[in-house]
Amino acid sequence: MLESSATEICLFSYGTLQSESVQRVTFGRLLQGEPDELHGYQCTLLEIRDAQVIATSGITNHPVVHHTGDPTHAVKGAALRITQDELAQADAYEVDDYRRVDVTLASGRRAWVYVRADNDDA
Repeated sequence: MLESSATEICLFSYGTLQSESVQRVTFGRLLQGEPDELHGYQCTLLEIRDAQVIATSGITNHPVVHHTGDPTHAVKGAALRITQDELAQADAYEVDDYRRVDVTLASGRRAWVYVRADNDDA
């Protein structure tokens, strides 16, 4: 299980879920977290077509990571502390081009992260 306490889960964000405005709309609050990195992944941009997600984030091209397996590749982001209910809200925010996977961050923390849905190696 990916819980950092009885009620908190770690979600690694490298993109729009770090935005205060996206957090307020998606979770109804600002999230707490610490800087961290995800090794073996690279980040590219993905064109979003969902009008509600675009309205929430204010942008049409969102970052998305894909697994490369190369330990020299790293994505910087934040390890956010969320609840199980907030994880469901994050799932609802992310479009079908993303899927959630379990990873180990550079800090050693276990976390959920959204990767490119068609990335079979993740």
